[in-house]
Amino acid sequence: MQEMCRAFIDDFFVRSLPGDVSSLNISREVKNACYSIVHPSPVAKPKLLAWSDDLAEKFNLTKPHDKSTDIDLLAGNLILPSMKPYAACYGGHQFGHWAGQLGDGRVITLGEILSSRGERWEFQLKGAGPTPYSRNSDGRAVLRSSVREFLCSEAMYYLGGPTTRALSLVSTGERVTRDMFYDGNPREEPGAIVCRMAPSFVRFGNFEIFTARGDVTNLKKLADFIIQNYFSELGLPSEVTYVRWFEEICRRTAILMVHWQKVGFVHGVMNTDNMSILGLTIDYGPYGWLDVYDPDWTPNTTDFKNRRYSFGNQPAVALWNLAQLANSLGPLVTNPEVFSSGLELYETVFNRTYLEMMSQKLGLKQVSADILTDLDRVLRLTEIDTTIFYRNLTDVELHDPSLTSLLSAFYSAEISSEISSQLLLWLKNYCRIVLQDSIEPEARKNIMNKANPKYILRNYLAHEAIESAENGDLAPLDALLKVIRKPYDDSLEFIRFAEKRPEWARTRAGCSALSCSS
Repeated sequence: MQEMCRAFIDDFFVRSLPGDVSSLNISREVKNACYSIVHPSPVAKPKLLAWSDDLAEKFNLTKPHDKSTDIDLLAGNLILPSMKPYAACYGGHQFGHWAGQLGDGRVITLGEILSSRGERWEFQLKGAGPTPYSRNSDGRAVLRSSVREFLCSEAMYYLGGPTTRALSLVSTGERVTRDMFYDGNPREEPGAIVCRMAPSFVRFGNFEIFTARGDVTNLKKLADFIIQNYFSELGLPSEVTYVRWFEEICRRTAILMVHWQKVGFVHGVMNTDNMSILGLTIDYGPYGWLDVYDPDWTPNTTDFKNRRYSFGNQPAVALWNLAQLANSLGPLVTNPEVFSSGLELYETVFNRTYLEMMSQKLGLKQVSADILTDLDRVLRLTEIDTTIFYRNLTDVELHDPSLTSLLSAFYSAEISSEISSQLLLWLKNYCRIVLQDSIEPEARKNIMNKANPKYILRNYLAHEAIESAENGDLAPLDALLKVIRKPYDDSLEFIRFAEKRPEWARTRAGCSALSCSS
């Protein structure tokens, strides 16, 4: 094991691709470049608040002690000679509309770190100060959003979903002013920095910006770089390879969407600049997990009117985003229509994988569209906790089904006889199909418990951890991390974390909905 500041750190991305010719660190248009060299802004009193032992072990890194120089590195106060810190240039469609240049406005990548097995991962600091892409912002991040990003990166990984990771959470000892709900009520909040890691943070928008500007030369350079280094099994860059590459992106994105739907995760802001080229969950902002089953639910206050990024819309939005990526890759081929094969593949893979996933959640050999349609209908009849409902299905008596095992999932203590009858009718039909499948009971339970988490990162739990951390108490954060790292286990120690959202959290800011403010 080694300190991070002694690990081999590379500048591969910077060496391989064209950069900004200007070093001026002010908000401005950056053209003909994949990135801008920019250094983090030092902070006053960095302190390590959270650390991912699992991720650190992958790179043989030791957890920093209180006065370690690694903490200065993770806070942006120390730049090693081998580092060439940069902010990436990209554009994107936001809420369905082209937004032009966006870029890393509060993120600075320090470089790539190599594991003992030769794996190269980028690591970057979110909240490290202004960049040319900050759009007149300060480039900082608050503790509130930083805790949420660290927690969700860990939660998604242990749930089994493709995701970027977070290595550390560091407080800065400084205050940051934010208007949490953009309602004219800004306040000072404690600042923080998250160290994020992934093989690559390149997103759809990195390609869109070049096509929007007619810069085919750099579009091709970036595409070839990504293919050669992350999709080399597809062959050397060519028109055929570009199509295969896009198909693979579509396949990975389809699988990503199934993972989200499996655990009730809602990203909240699926703009094309938040879509990973590697099919990873990226940019944890105003996310949330379904408490009450509601396909129209979104955690993002900005999305309340149109609910574009609601839980039920996520698969379709991903397809729309892929279509925008296909448009941006059009100049690479003679006939852009060849990319339609990737969009068709997305739908095929999503539909097939979704049915496989739902079969596992319900403990069936092969789920039918009819039973899913009926399930969606009955789950909308009253407020039912999604996670508890699916987890408790394993406890239903198949030969004499009743709602008894599911009552803890209902938010109302009193359910009308009509609603109860409809729920029970679905349940009896479901039990009949289970018995026809003749799956061994213990095997069925194991399949379902591996598909239905016991614990999810409920917004109110994250909010409680944030409030305590802001007051200097890290115990709730540590406890929550312990829980979300074992989401499928049954444990009496964690039982409180498996309960329904309390009534006080129904409309409380930070528990029921969030904005993009960070």
